[in-house]
Amino acid sequence: MAVRVRLTRVGSKKNPIWRVVVADQRSPRDGRFIETIGHYNPQTEPSTIRIDEERLQHWVARGAQPTGTVKQLVKAYAKSGGAAAAVAAPVEAEPVADEAEPVVDETAPDEPAAAEPEPEPEAS
Repeated sequence: MAVRVRLTRVGSKKNPIWRVVVADQRSPRDGRFIETIGHYNPQTEPSTIRIDEERLQHWVARGAQPTGTVKQLVKAYAKSGGAAAAVAAPVEAEPVADEAEPVVDETAPDEPAAAEPEPEPEAS
């Protein structure tokens, strides 16, 4: 079963309000869903975005694919103060240093830094 994190419209006519849901990709837009994890109201100023970050990460870890619109909402949510940016911009793993290669700490120099000479007083 392919699972998607997508939007479902719940607002009335000319009043779009959206829920962020986890659903099987084969079910219709406003049809069956597995879980509601947030909502989005574009009519408020600024737009209201609420996403349960813990549940979003739970589903993404299990293979759920967010749609493009949901990725944009997560990015906007993170920018406004949420921490769900992990889905919007996947973090690339840092390269692991080889064990044979020593790790050098550049913050602590081997030799103490030479003190700057004090300026000589002017002779009058």
